[in-house]
Amino acid sequence: MQHTKQGRSRHLVVAEGNSRKNPCVETALEGQAVKEPRVVEQGVMIEFRAVEFSLNGGAPLVAGMNLQIQNGETLILLGRSGAGKTTTLKLINRLLEPTAGEVLVEGRTTTAWDPIRLRRRIGYVIQEVGLFPHLTVERNVGLVPALEGWEPERIHERVQELLRLVGLDPAQFGTRRPHELSGGQRQRVGVARALAADPPILLMDEPFGALDPVTRSEMQREFKGLKEQLKKTIVFVTHDLQEALRLGTRIALMAEGRLVAVHPARDFLRASEPEVRAFVDAVGGWDEGKGRRQDD
Repeated sequence: MQHTKQGRSRHLVVAEGNSRKNPCVETALEGQAVKEPRVVEQGVMIEFRAVEFSLNGGAPLVAGMNLQIQNGETLILLGRSGAGKTTTLKLINRLLEPTAGEVLVEGRTTTAWDPIRLRRRIGYVIQEVGLFPHLTVERNVGLVPALEGWEPERIHERVQELLRLVGLDPAQFGTRRPHELSGGQRQRVGVARALAADPPILLMDEPFGALDPVTRSEMQREFKGLKEQLKKTIVFVTHDLQEALRLGTRIALMAEGRLVAVHPARDFLRASEPEVRAFVDAVGGWDEGKGRRQDD
C-alpha cells in the first residue's frame, strides 16, 4: 500500500446532503465476502485528494478538499449546523461519491470498494441510533456478525463482551427491545453494534447530541476511555467545542462548507485563524485554564 506524505488541508466546500437511507441498516443488508485489504499499521487510514462533489450536475458543493486522517487518531469535525460535517462522513463510507478527485480508505479509493464490504469495515453511529425496533438488543448488536457468517456461539460471546464494554449488563439488557431502553442506553447499544464486527474505522455523527447534559457527559467520559482502549480510527462530528476538546486528537473546523483550520486538540484554543477565534467567541469564549466557557 502506498503511503503519502501528510499534507495540510487547504480548502473544503461541502453541503449537508439529505439521504433517506439508514446507513446503519443498509450496511447489513447484502453483499458477498471479498478479499480484505491489508490492514494499515501506520500512516494514513483515510485520505481526501482534491475532492469535488456536486449534486445533479450543479455547482460544486465540495471543492479542492485535501485531508489526511491518520491510523488510530480521533479527528473531530467541528462546526455550526449546516457546515458540511455530515456530508464529509458520507463521502468516507460511500453514501456519497466524489464527482472529481478521490477519497481513499485503507489505501483504496472508495469507488473501487464494493460498497457493502466498505461499510462493513466502517462502524457508523448516528444521533438517532437506528436500531431495529422489532429485534432484541442482543440481535441488534449481533446483526452484522451474523450476516458475516459467524457461528452463533461466537456471536453470543461477542455481544456479551460488547455490552459489558459499553456499560450494559447482558443478562439485564440483552433481551430488551429498543423501546424499553433510555436514550443513553440506546446510544450505548448503537456504539456496541457499530463495533460488533471489529471494524478499523468508526464514524460518529453527533452521537450524544440528543442526550440530556448529565448523560451526555457520562457518555463522553466512557467513550474517551473506550477509544483509548480500542485504538480505532474515528471521525467524530460535533458542534460542541467542549466535546471536541475532550475527545479529539485533532480538530478540523468547518465554516460555511469550508475546512478553515486543522490543529491538534491541545493547540486549538491558541490557533490564530480568525475563524477559530470567531467560533470560540460565538460559544462564549473559553477559559483554557479551567477547561470551560468563561460565562459558565
